[in-house]
Amino acid sequence: MPKGPWEVMGPAVPSQTDENIRGRYVNSFKVLAALVIPLLLLTVLVGEDPYQIFLTVFSFCLGVFVWVIDLGVKIANAGVGLLGWRFPAWLSGAHIGGLVHHVVLFLLPFVLILMVVQLLPAVIVWMELKAAAHMQVRLGPMRVGRWHGWAQPFADGIKLFLKEDLVPAKANKWTHFLAPVIVLAPAYICYAPIPFGKTAVVDLDIGLLFVLAVSGLAVVGMLMAGWGSNNKYTVLGGLRAAAQVVSYEIPRVISVLPIVMWAGTMSLSGIMTAQEGLYAGFLPKWFIFYPVVGQISFVIYLITTVAETNRTPFDLAEAEAELVSGFHTEYAGIKFSIFFIAEYAYVFLGCALGALLFLGGGAPLPFMGWIPSYVWFFGKTFFLVFLFIWFRWTFPRIRVDRLMEFCWKFLLPWSLVNIAIAGLLML
Repeated sequence: MPKGPWEVMGPAVPSQTDENIRGRYVNSFKVLAALVIPLLLLTVLVGEDPYQIFLTVFSFCLGVFVWVIDLGVKIANAGVGLLGWRFPAWLSGAHIGGLVHHVVLFLLPFVLILMVVQLLPAVIVWMELKAAAHMQVRLGPMRVGRWHGWAQPFADGIKLFLKEDLVPAKANKWTHFLAPVIVLAPAYICYAPIPFGKTAVVDLDIGLLFVLAVSGLAVVGMLMAGWGSNNKYTVLGGLRAAAQVVSYEIPRVISVLPIVMWAGTMSLSGIMTAQEGLYAGFLPKWFIFYPVVGQISFVIYLITTVAETNRTPFDLAEAEAELVSGFHTEYAGIKFSIFFIAEYAYVFLGCALGALLFLGGGAPLPFMGWIPSYVWFFGKTFFLVFLFIWFRWTFPRIRVDRLMEFCWKFLLPWSLVNIAIAGLLML
């Protein structure tokens, strides 16, 4: 094996010394820097609108495609013209090229959302595996894919895809089948109005309301999974999930009302624009820095979003000590993986919304506006994702009665008080 930064890709040895492990991690950071720094420089060169570069390349390729079709039609017409035939006008390059142009531009945003929702869970799973390992003084995945087990989530996905799909004999087949679909589908829809930097697939005037309302529909799928499995543990898990999500949704929605009052709009792009600029010439005008109200809103939103996504310490719907695996106990294979993908898709969605509402979305830090907005957006979102992972491997699971008391007796009153404070400050 050649010496140098790529030495880290060698096989892991169980009996490694501290010095060897330290050397592997030093080499790993060198490799990571060699990948990230050029990528960051590329984003700076591309600028704020990488989509426009794609359109330019696509238009060039489409022009070549149209020229080839026209040339082929001319040659074919010259051949069949001897027989008195002629190809119809709708086979011209301009007609077919225009059709391809409209279809591609219509489908592309939806394909991008599908790719984001499908790939981000793999990235977050790998982050969690490595972060959890280091918090417990372990190495985590090191073998699959060689470089720190980067391919472990994909190997797990292949394994789940190939597993047998088991359905209980007395389960309601259609309810059991549709539950994971109904849990995951709202996540795909909710990403549409999210501005990844300064660009959103759909810029809705009520984008914040749309995301909060549609994401809440996932609880219907959890109830269906519990009831359709015909198992007492799954029913209890589904009922717990419904009670938890519905309860914590109330302080969560109330916690973001001061932002709507301050920004004067429910458009996510408008809220992000309202946070541009600086306080006193040096402090970012992000809502988290708004006196008193911003900090209270952020803490309440963060706690309720952790509860909404059934993450520890609020994962009572899946408490294995009491309910085996909660509402998805009777799921295996690809159906179980859909629940898994949905959980991490909602985690990233909640963190993306938090970055937009409290951390300025794509708004840069002072004197760093040369970095594109979408880099800032993903950086802030993954920072909040790391907080979610940190919470999971730090706090113990609480009792279900204390879970509900914490919501109704602490978070809800404080969220209402926060609205009153916001009103007084805005008078």
